[in-house]
Amino acid sequence: MPKDIEPRLLRAFAAVADELHFTRAAARLYVAQQALSRDIRRLERELGAELFVRTTRQVALTAEGTRLLPYARRVLAAQEELAAAFGGGGAGAGRPLVVDVGAPVSTGSEVLAEARGRISPEVELVARFHSGLTGAAAELLAGRLDVSFGRVGGLDPAVLARLDHQLIRYERMAVVLREEHPLARLPEVPLDALAGETLYAAAGNAATAEWTDLATQLFAGRGIVMAEPFPEIEGVEEFTRVVAKRRWSVLASTVFIAMPGAVLRPLTGPVPLSPVSMVWRRGLRHPGLDALRAAATTLGAAGAAGAAGAAGGWLDAPPGSWLPGPEAAEAAQAAAQAARPSR
Repeated sequence: MPKDIEPRLLRAFAAVADELHFTRAAARLYVAQQALSRDIRRLERELGAELFVRTTRQVALTAEGTRLLPYARRVLAAQEELAAAFGGGGAGAGRPLVVDVGAPVSTGSEVLAEARGRISPEVELVARFHSGLTGAAAELLAGRLDVSFGRVGGLDPAVLARLDHQLIRYERMAVVLREEHPLARLPEVPLDALAGETLYAAAGNAATAEWTDLATQLFAGRGIVMAEPFPEIEGVEEFTRVVAKRRWSVLASTVFIAMPGAVLRPLTGPVPLSPVSMVWRRGLRHPGLDALRAAATTLGAAGAAGAAGAAGGWLDAPPGSWLPGPEAAEAAQAAAQAARPSR
């Protein structure tokens, strides 16, 4: 029976099991591939079992590897909790925390900038720019990302159950219009005025399915047409080029990039809101995560222009505002609980 298996060996095993690729697993753990392979061989010797089938083309778990995986995950999660409870900051506290902010102009970017002003020099927060929480969630579960931002209400419940999240902001929704569009002269655009208009809302992009779902709910019964599915557009420059070429109007939020030849107009009648949460892998412990959560709380309390269309906190919702289905139900339940007299 194996005794005193080092957590490092289990961490190496879990990374290879997730990636099914030694090079990617080594990069994820910030170790040399040779060192990773050595740790896997040592673990196999200690367990007396082959954990992976390796060929020149692929890596696959053996039956024994599949049996070990849930045990390894539980041990690693427990170790993270133990280290956090006694001030260790978690097993990964010394490594960079990889934070997906979605875009250079975003709620995530604001939180990251605030958090960087709170951390000690040895703590590193590395930004990534994945568009869409649905796609980012898969990267979180695989360990290639640590933190992301977006609408959790559109995620698969089985995926969300493996993540932790904190609602941090209601972004006011908006529309991007060409400067010559008749509605561009208005300071705010009523939803009713968009009847018959076609808006791009990332249809066809599996990575941003939660955004397309929100748009589908918002457009329903209002005569607003969803633009046809289009291949995923990567990067601000390419997005700006494609939108200009195809002369799209775009569903957005007031936290959005500036686009030449276009204007951003908040929507009204009612004011639609996009709920943004900070999301991280369940069991993650890292001083950078603590700084991000504190930063989101500080910014949320202070408020910012464009959060919900007025000065105030990020979670202040204008009276009569619109939220997508799951979030509207949660908000109504929270309001009902708050209204109950305390005993």
